[in-house]
Amino acid sequence: MNDPLIQQLAVSVGAALRERGLLLVTAESCTGGGVGAAVTDIAGSSEWYERGFVCYSNAAKQEMLGVQAATLEREGAVSEATVREMVAGALAASRAQVAVAVSGIAGPAGGTPEKPVGTVCLAWGRHGEPPRSETRRYHGDRDAVRKQAVARALDGLLGLLRR
Repeated sequence: MNDPLIQQLAVSVGAALRERGLLLVTAESCTGGGVGAAVTDIAGSSEWYERGFVCYSNAAKQEMLGVQAATLEREGAVSEATVREMVAGALAASRAQVAVAVSGIAGPAGGTPEKPVGTVCLAWGRHGEPPRSETRRYHGDRDAVRKQAVARALDGLLGLLRR
């Protein structure tokens, strides 16, 4: 994602993690590894990026991150409950202390009246703390939705690290 904003956010996230001696893990669905790609575009990211999970299917979310079947059935893959469980699972399955998770409907199809195309749920968490989450609605084509989601994921990490 050759985007100057995303690159600057990734540089800032890396600097904040390095300064605090923390490692990052990513758990992504609709962004398909875009957050991980953005951070690994930064030279020296191996100092602060531990690993990433791309869990596109519900089965992958369950098998790799321990997302509960009941959560997926009740709330859906695109829900704050799911991304909070993705954060918890990513932290449990890694050595990282900080995590971000993203799940959404990038389009052009797949939306519903309740969750239209462009709906993205994000969560951020630190080891030992409950994750925080939010739902956003982005506009544009698939690429635009994914870029906006990656930018928000990184910006949210900065917010988490600055507390």
